[in-house]
Amino acid sequence: MLMRFRSLSIAAVVALLASNLAGCGTVNEKLSAGMGDYVPQWAGGLPADAPPRPGTPQYDAYMKERERKRLLPAADREKEEQAQKGATGSSSGSAVR
Repeated sequence: MLMRFRSLSIAAVVALLASNLAGCGTVNEKLSAGMGDYVPQWAGGLPADAPPRPGTPQYDAYMKERERKRLLPAADREKEEQAQKGATGSSSGSAVR
């Protein structure tokens, strides 16, 4: 009788621990989707050039710009990229040696 009670109690504890572990997995999934925005990049957060999250107005604007660039001819696209690099790369040209 004691052996049967012990086996049943061990099975109940294992089932309880397994259900707790499964519950933590779903909670962490929901938390991690939003917490990634608040973790600094040096600690493993999103990089500075990461695209915006789907469902936000910034994402819609990002997708429209991406589609506009996709429809441009390759020569025009290269000129636009060089113009953008020239505008942002001018300050990095004066490196200290």
